[in-house]
Amino acid sequence: MKLIFHIDVNSAFLSWTACGLLEEGGVDTPPTDIREIASVIGGSEKSRHGIVLAKSTLAKQYGIVTGEPLFQARRKCPGLVVVPPNYQLYVRKSDQLIRMLHEYTPLIQQYSIDEAWMDMTGIQEAQADPMGFATGLKDRIHRELGFTVNIGISVNHLLAKMGSELQKPDRVHTLFPEEIPQKMWPLPVDELFFVGKTTAAHLHKLGIHTIGELARTDPGLLEMHLKKHGHAIWKYANGGELDAAVFERRSSKNKGYGNETTLPDDVTDMETACQVILSLCETVGARLRQDNMKISVVGVHVKDNSFTERSRQTSLRTPTNSTNLIYEESRRLFRELWDGRPLRLIGVFTSKAEQSEYEQLDLFQTARNEKQEKLDKAIDQIRKKYGEDSVRRARFLDGEMNHMAGGLNKEKSRYRQRREE
Repeated sequence: MKLIFHIDVNSAFLSWTACGLLEEGGVDTPPTDIREIASVIGGSEKSRHGIVLAKSTLAKQYGIVTGEPLFQARRKCPGLVVVPPNYQLYVRKSDQLIRMLHEYTPLIQQYSIDEAWMDMTGIQEAQADPMGFATGLKDRIHRELGFTVNIGISVNHLLAKMGSELQKPDRVHTLFPEEIPQKMWPLPVDELFFVGKTTAAHLHKLGIHTIGELARTDPGLLEMHLKKHGHAIWKYANGGELDAAVFERRSSKNKGYGNETTLPDDVTDMETACQVILSLCETVGARLRQDNMKISVVGVHVKDNSFTERSRQTSLRTPTNSTNLIYEESRRLFRELWDGRPLRLIGVFTSKAEQSEYEQLDLFQTARNEKQEKLDKAIDQIRKKYGEDSVRRARFLDGEMNHMAGGLNKEKSRYRQRREE
């Protein structure tokens, strides 16, 4: 029998930020653990913009939810502590976790920065006592790395992941096939893996509100309304294994759909900055379309000449992979974020990527999006056949800026790569 563990870091961004602050010491003696107060990881503290990326348990008790605007969260909790994200720290903490997991088995599949599967099949100690073994691993992670995780245990990846999503934090749960009716079927349907808001709304219209109801629904009816995705989620509701394509898509997703550039000269004017952002968005959009993915969150990251870093992000009304739509949001965010200080680095990042065929467009955006997507696809095909320089926007025809790299012409970019190598 296969034995799969799913490791999921509890409130990763908040936990890792707390670890980083405690390691640094800070001004407090002893430093405050932000996990123990009403706190969130979010956008700029000074400008009071941005969205909630992660929240503490106490903040959750105030009704604060991930993804809501910070100003709204502050209304719910006037004393809320907001800490900006530290992506370099998150990557470092994630690497520490994955290295530790590799001490137990080489069969690790990292699904995102804060979660991974471990294939423990054939590991005698784990097979003999899965709960005891997983509990020991969980406690070691907490003791040595400083943050807590949930671990789900089952015979396949889907059930192990669903198991890890049960009661949190710092817990180990089994979800074996015989436990599905009791532990998984009573859950709301939107808690099933791969059932997002759009799909859940469609299922609700069909009278399906729990995972159990989905499991008992005629798969033909689901395919009629949701095409292939309908059959996939029916299979998952019944405890079936994830399709191999899920892991293939996620390997692309783990690359991170973002792009940034360290500028050869400090940028001091809005026009040049927006041109850099457009160049970055060209690359990000092309990569999303190549992987058949759409994103629901867009963000902008900058570093000024005093090495102060700031970022801002927003949730989109409709998932997209359109270069123009990503650029419009990035440009808007940048205008809100930038205070006029000379910039050394500009970046565009995205998150909440999903396979594009699984998403249904907002009715108000459909016509515009479809037209833009057809144009993007046509441009992608021409560039694929004749080279990326075969189609350029007019604003890139004059000057040295590379229209798909973000601020450096190709000769300078190649030179920098050779120096770094």
